[in-house]
Amino acid sequence: MKFTFPGLGRLCAPAVLAPTLVCAIGIAPVSALHAETTAKIVMQAPLRVVDPILTNAYITRNHGYMVFDTLFALDADGKPQPEMVESWQESADRLTVTLTLRKGLMFHDGTPVTGEDVVASLKRWGQRDVLGLRLMAATRSLESPDAGTVVFHLNQPFGMLIEALAKPAAPVPFIMPSRIAAVPVSQPITEVIGSGPYKFVAADFQPGVKATYVKFTDYVPRKEPASGFAGGKVAVADRIELVSISDSQTAVNALRRGEIDFVEDVPPDLLPQLKDAKNVALKSYGDSTNIFTMRMNWLQPPFDNPKVRRAVLAAVYQGDYLAAQIGDETMYRLCGAVLSCNSPYASEAGAIQTKEPDLAHAKTLLKESGYDGSKVVILHPTDLPVLSSLASVTAQALRTIGMNVEIQSMDWATLLSRYSKKDPVAQGGWSIFQTGFTSLDLMNPLTNPNLDGRGEAGYIGWTKSDEMERLRDQFAETGDAARRKEIALAIQKLNYEQVFFIPLGTYSKMKGYNPAKLGRMTDAQIPLFW
Repeated sequence: MKFTFPGLGRLCAPAVLAPTLVCAIGIAPVSALHAETTAKIVMQAPLRVVDPILTNAYITRNHGYMVFDTLFALDADGKPQPEMVESWQESADRLTVTLTLRKGLMFHDGTPVTGEDVVASLKRWGQRDVLGLRLMAATRSLESPDAGTVVFHLNQPFGMLIEALAKPAAPVPFIMPSRIAAVPVSQPITEVIGSGPYKFVAADFQPGVKATYVKFTDYVPRKEPASGFAGGKVAVADRIELVSISDSQTAVNALRRGEIDFVEDVPPDLLPQLKDAKNVALKSYGDSTNIFTMRMNWLQPPFDNPKVRRAVLAAVYQGDYLAAQIGDETMYRLCGAVLSCNSPYASEAGAIQTKEPDLAHAKTLLKESGYDGSKVVILHPTDLPVLSSLASVTAQALRTIGMNVEIQSMDWATLLSRYSKKDPVAQGGWSIFQTGFTSLDLMNPLTNPNLDGRGEAGYIGWTKSDEMERLRDQFAETGDAARRKEIALAIQKLNYEQVFFIPLGTYSKMKGYNPAKLGRMTDAQIPLFW
């Protein structure tokens, strides 16, 4: 079977879902017919790590989308569409998949994009990403017989191959030069060169302070209109300066005064200050696009005991988190679907945290578990307003049922380093990590990191379950939609039986921006500056 892609209306395969000041670098003089556009943006966290494969941090993912491109991408309807790929072909036995690249693809250093670059990039990504690991496990060999072709030789059919290559969640399968992709996945890349719509200005980068991107004038976008992550990526600015403003009120004031042009995440309590502001537009990223989550550390007491985890589940209530963190009831809703409310596989089975907490039952479970009063350490980021209230809500609930709780506060970068430690609490380890995801990250059992059952080899929290991995293998292998729904329901139930993670409610995030400069940004669940 051979598939070509004249437009976004052609679906290539069954879809399943599921950052900066610029320095002078020899930019050409501005034409009299074109006034150079500079947009100053403030994102939800400072950019410190620029390797989008090394970390799952959203700020690094957003940075990645500016610089790098992908083979496939999801459109506004959640369907995978070609991006760097022109066509693909699948053998009759579904064991060989051949990708043909678009002609004229070029990296920012002036070298052409080749199949060798694609192979090296996918292999590096495939060592880090949950879905990429599964794809590589199903792949006997991945090769590039010529500069414009990439071939997957599979051990077994992999029904989600195209969906994997279109994965929008971090780490995204971005394509970079093979020499950069050759850097071991355990080490950060030292060059940031992609083939996307913007070039990263390395000489201007100050980690956590500023970063600069300039329009890549040799980028040739697809002819289709932009749609979600897919279609033609036409840069909306000549320069983008990522600046760091940690205080939300300061950022909102700067946006009102026209000192900056974009705020990624406007807190609900500050929205009224922008509703009547001149030259400021407010817009949601979509309905129920973001989800708060709680992850417990299965490696260390007390959460190595499933009864203690179930006690926590019985003690917490989504409404408390949403009221404390969001406040405006029109912007949030209760939802216990582990694959998100927006997933075609959404279910509420086992989700007791969407109802008022059963503290008596929680206390009983805690007593039956033999909990000995050991300390529970909750990690709390001090520089992310969108997560500021979660730790205190959890601490109050756990103290109510008799747990010994300590909140340890730190900046987000320190937290990201800390949460990878598997040490006991007494040696600097942790017990509970809470964060937020976009629903894009959670909609599919294979891309949802919270459902990782590989233990110490998997996602932080290190949940271990052979049954979960068996279910996820089945989901990856089958191409039958009805069967996938059955498997997704089983995964939902298993999550709550063992408490892999607890969804803490869903909400709609709002962005504030200067419409004169950034009004042409494509609508997506994350900021895309094209």
